[in-house]
Amino acid sequence: MNQIDENLSTADFVAGGGQAMARDQAPGHLLPDASTQELRSRWDQVQAGFVDEPRQAVQRADELVANAMKQIAEGFANERSKLESQWDRGDEVNTEDLRQALRKYRDFFQRLLSI
Repeated sequence: MNQIDENLSTADFVAGGGQAMARDQAPGHLLPDASTQELRSRWDQVQAGFVDEPRQAVQRADELVANAMKQIAEGFANERSKLESQWDRGDEVNTEDLRQALRKYRDFFQRLLSI
């Protein structure tokens, strides 16, 4: 049987409506570990500040959530742009390149749905 990749057969892919993920793959992190750690540290500061300044803490929490969402959106936009550049080369793209691109889009799509 032909394989889409080593973990996902064509039958699995088709049976899943083109949305099946490889059995041992999980969506990646939304942000780099360093950014995640920094955001968690900032959240701890926001939460600790609630006792003395509740309104300011809520305002800082809102800003922190907005910042995290912006970082996530920028990361996804950059990733999508990289994916597009891999296949959008006119007629120079062979079937194997397109297969790899579809596989990467599938992984990217699964990450989007995991939010």
